Amino acid sequence: MKEDKIKKAVREGYAKIAKQDSSCCPPTASCCGGTDLAQDISQNIGYTEEELKAVPQGANLGLGCGNPLALASVKAGETVLDLGSGAGFDCFLAANRVGEKGWVIGIDMTPEMVERARENARQGNYPNIEFRLGEIENLPVADSSVDVIISNCVINLAPDKGRVFSEAFRVLKPGGRLMISDIVLLKELPDFIKGSIEAYIGCISGAVMRDEYLAAIKAAGFQEVAVVEESSFPIECMANDPTAKAIIESLEIPLAEVKEVAGSVVSLKVHGIKPN
Repeated sequence: MKEDKIKKAVREGYAKIAKQDSSCCPPTASCCGGTDLAQDISQNIGYTEEELKAVPQGANLGLGCGNPLALASVKAGETVLDLGSGAGFDCFLAANRVGEKGWVIGIDMTPEMVERARENARQGNYPNIEFRLGEIENLPVADSSVDVIISNCVINLAPDKGRVFSEAFRVLKPGGRLMISDIVLLKELPDFIKGSIEAYIGCISGAVMRDEYLAAIKAAGFQEVAVVEESSFPIECMANDPTAKAIIESLEIPLAEVKEVAGSVVSLKVHGIKPN
């Protein structure tokens, strides 16, 4: 798939989500139907009940695959950058940690998501957050200006992941930290999944092999790169998602093969540091 086609499809898919109340297991339609299920998903992937209550209503769309803030050690007064900030969920949690003297920047390439996040910030009265429209491969952020970078199940959507990590390295201050949750593969996916734009938007066919992903982070210059946490990708997510269901039914994929695909996908938290 060509990069421009992928980006256009991802932008359109997440624009639809931004206009809905909630969505579990992206992409194009809500398989949850409400915020309660989005809350349940978020708790299952590592968010506490206190964190879920501490953000504006409508900020949590249930789109993540982990809680990158859980191990990011964000401190008061720091500047935090969220790659693919969506409706602002992780940004609001970070803003609560950095306090009045800190600053949080959210980057998203979908105008509808940026507008929704800005409205959530207005309603929640968050003066220490700003949301910028932009691509994570070309960050609208100054060199060496950020203390911490977080991202939640977004980098897998970028066709050029090496470019994303190079940009992350550029904008981090020396000694700055990277903490991301994302989807990676333990073995290659079948061609029919790789070629599916719906599966790409749903975070699956855009994922790369685990070792390739970690190598790209190291190649960008990060040190102390380590997998902090790793867990299997729940087959329920794939089985319940309406887009995935449509793909499975149209291609008449046996359940055993669906389970095999799900077993190839894992969610992990990765930590890295920009050297001084």
